[in-house]
Amino acid sequence: MNKFVKISNDWIKTLRFYEPGKPIEEVARELGFDCLDDIIKVASNENALGPSPLALKAIKNSAKNMHRYPDGDAYYLKRALAEKLDVTPSQILPVNGSNEAIVLLAHVFLGPGKGIIMADRAFVVYKLIALSYQSNVTAVVMKDFTHDLDAMLEAITDETRIIFICNPNNPTSTMVDSKAIDRFMKNVPDNVIVCFDEAYIELMPVEKQPDTLKYVRDNNKNVVILRTFSKSYGLAGLRIGYAIAHEDCINLLNRVRQPFNVNAMAMSAAVAALDDDKYVERTRKLVSRGIVYMTAQLKEMGLDYVPPSANFILVKTGKGREVFSALQKEGVIVRPMDIYGLPDYVRITIGTSSENKKTINAMKSVLHK
Repeated sequence: MNKFVKISNDWIKTLRFYEPGKPIEEVARELGFDCLDDIIKVASNENALGPSPLALKAIKNSAKNMHRYPDGDAYYLKRALAEKLDVTPSQILPVNGSNEAIVLLAHVFLGPGKGIIMADRAFVVYKLIALSYQSNVTAVVMKDFTHDLDAMLEAITDETRIIFICNPNNPTSTMVDSKAIDRFMKNVPDNVIVCFDEAYIELMPVEKQPDTLKYVRDNNKNVVILRTFSKSYGLAGLRIGYAIAHEDCINLLNRVRQPFNVNAMAMSAAVAALDDDKYVERTRKLVSRGIVYMTAQLKEMGLDYVPPSANFILVKTGKGREVFSALQKEGVIVRPMDIYGLPDYVRITIGTSSENKKTINAMKSVLHK
């Protein structure tokens, strides 16, 4: 046994690796594709339109100052977000992707003898991070691939510190609406934090977006909201997100946050992207049209799928890992779902019209062999 393994913390050896979606370049190397344009990636729920044009312009303008450290307080980004969301700058914490916010929450609120509650088919990183802090994980079985909020309430114990609600949920693309959330929040004990992970929220029509910000504004519940610029604004590669919570919670998170956690280029891009409402609306329309096309094609193929609320679809193909490998050979990268205990499923991101058509054609070729 390697000496590093011998002296490591015992619980670390029990943790699983998180398997990210494969980059196009890696698939090209593995399968011998000569041209990257021959491969499409519909595996990681990225924005098929590319980055926000206003963000790209800001990135170019900020490049000349990359020899300087970023603003450690994210002054301009916090104020831009506060104005857009009708909260105060002291209620916002920019982070290096919303995953960092989950780690910071674990730093402050989790540890041995404490625990989280999550849905059994929700974003697996909640579990991985909680276990890395030696905390207990209660995974509540979903109801029709959707968070069962009543069952989550029943699962609360004295050790519960955080309840994670991914809405819309990754990987099922389902959501709980405002009425269900309001009923749930009335019954959550005051000493339990409810963390709404809303990475995909802006992709939905505005009228369908649950209003969780009211709980932060009213300060009558312990609520933390996580959002990101990765999806709706096309800035996944810059790794920038933010947490919204009562200023007392933000103050605690800041105590364990590393200095300069968000890079200067990402902050400049994010501030600019917030003004790019036309781009966000284009993204919503792209997703809406893509869902109509993809679901119609999947029905025609006789495949079961979970009706989507975000820019991805959970599809039952049977032997998901084999289908994933076969589709790669066709130049289409999807996401196998065995890590979520769904070995018969793959997750497919809504892409451009041409990407959606290529995905469907590849699936027909693979599944009808």
